[in-house]
Amino acid sequence: MFTIISYDIVDDRRRTNVMKYLKGWGTRVQYSVFECILDARAFATVVRELQRMIDQNTDSVRCYRLDEAAVTRIQIIGIGAVSKDPTHYLV
Repeated sequence: MFTIISYDIVDDRRRTNVMKYLKGWGTRVQYSVFECILDARAFATVVRELQRMIDQNTDSVRCYRLDEAAVTRIQIIGIGAVSKDPTHYLV
């Protein structure tokens, strides 16, 4: 499922760790926003790991799961394109 993950993390080190972790799961579309294609299992893994990485008293991570109909209604103003599931994987 198409998932948008945004974060606001106070500590530079934690923020960098989260950014590097999310790069393995999706496309960075803004400084603190990633678009990912995640099935239920992958989403659970990402949420569990993010909970471990952040300070839940000072940091915020938001995950928006969009169905196919919602994805077709995304509007981008300016540069950029909605991330797509890759057609090829390098193994």
